Amino acid sequence: MITMNPKEYFPPMHTAEHILNSIMVKMFDRGRSFSNHIEKKKSKCDYHFDRNLTSEEIGKIETDVNFIINKNIDITEEFIPRQEAGQKYNLINLPDQSGETMRIIHIGEYDSCPCSGVHVKNTSDIGAFKIISTGFDNNVLRIRFKLDRSQITHIVY
Repeated sequence: MITMNPKEYFPPMHTAEHILNSIMVKMFDRGRSFSNHIEKKKSKCDYHFDRNLTSEEIGKIETDVNFIINKNIDITEEFIPRQEAGQKYNLINLPDQSGETMRIIHIGEYDSCPCSGVHVKNTSDIGAFKIISTGFDNNVLRIRFKLDRSQITHIVY
C-alpha cells in the first residue's frame, strides 16, 4: 500500500526543495531538512546545524541549485519495497503507515529520495531559485527561498 501525502505542495517549489536538500547534503553532510513548509510564493527548510550560513555559502547554494535547474533534467519516479528503500535511503522522516512500497523520486542521476508529493516533469519547469533569508536559532538553520517563474513558457506537472 502506498500512502499519498495529504499536502498539496506546489510542484515547482517542491522539486526545488529536493534540489536544495541534495546540495545541502553535498556541501555540509548534515542531512536533508528535518522540517519544511512548501508554498507557492515562498518556502522554508530547517536543518540541524551549528551556525548561520555565510554570504559566500548562500551565493554558492543559489548558484548550485540554479545550475541543476538549468540542466533540464527529467524527474522520474520508481516504486521499490520498503526494505530495499531502507538500505538505500533515510526513511526516518516517513510515517510508519507509509506502507511496504516506497515511491522514490529521481532528479536524473543527481538526487533520489522517498517522496509522495507532486513534482514537475523536468527541472526546466521550476524557474530561478533565490534565497530570501537565513536564520539560526537553537541549533536550527532556516533557509527561506522563492522562485522567479517569469521566464517559464510552459508548465508541465
